[in-house]
Amino acid sequence: MRTDRGRGMFSAAGWVISAGVMAVTFRMWQLHVREVEQRAEEAERTREDAARRRAMEERLRIARELHDSLTHTISVICIQAGVAVHLARKRGEDVPPALLAIQEAGAEAARELRTTLSVLRSEEDGDSSGLGQLDRLVARATAAGLPVTVTVTGAERALPPEVDQAAYRIVQEALTNVGRHAGNACASVHLHYTPAALSVQVDDDGAVPVAGAGAGAGLRPAGPGLGLIGMR
Repeated sequence: MRTDRGRGMFSAAGWVISAGVMAVTFRMWQLHVREVEQRAEEAERTREDAARRRAMEERLRIARELHDSLTHTISVICIQAGVAVHLARKRGEDVPPALLAIQEAGAEAARELRTTLSVLRSEEDGDSSGLGQLDRLVARATAAGLPVTVTVTGAERALPPEVDQAAYRIVQEALTNVGRHAGNACASVHLHYTPAALSVQVDDDGAVPVAGAGAGAGLRPAGPGLGLIGMR
């Protein structure tokens, strides 16, 4: 009887010890898995940090090149245009609209370049250009001799920044193309808002239609360049 009882106690103790060993083993396995996961996460963060560092270095390099190559040239254009406007007014002459347009375009180019450089030098992407500046864009085009009308249909709403910027750049490039290639023309810009999309269409009544874009159909280059490629 005592022998059976001793065996039962020994068996129970063995089960307790086994259970304890299993619990400890399972806990050690959990700790090992957590350590492996932490190492993987740390390795991923290290790769992301290295990629961000390389991207930032490349952006700084591009910013330096833009600054060195364009800032001086644009500044010279702005200064020369300003001097020409000043001298014309000093002599009591009417300032040619084309000269005023050059002065305004130079100033706008300088502002956009400063914005681009600040974005390249920052750690966050962004661009201040958007449809909120469409009125200024239209005013510059009109001052340069291209009458532009703007029509907005649908429920106007706030757009994601990348969509807002892309829409502005498409209109900007389209109007530039009309001014360069369509001759003595008028342009019309139509923005159509839907709950899920924004349609942008730019037409002109010149001899060579060069800009019309909703889904990107009908675009055809009027000469060599990268503008239409960028629009697509």
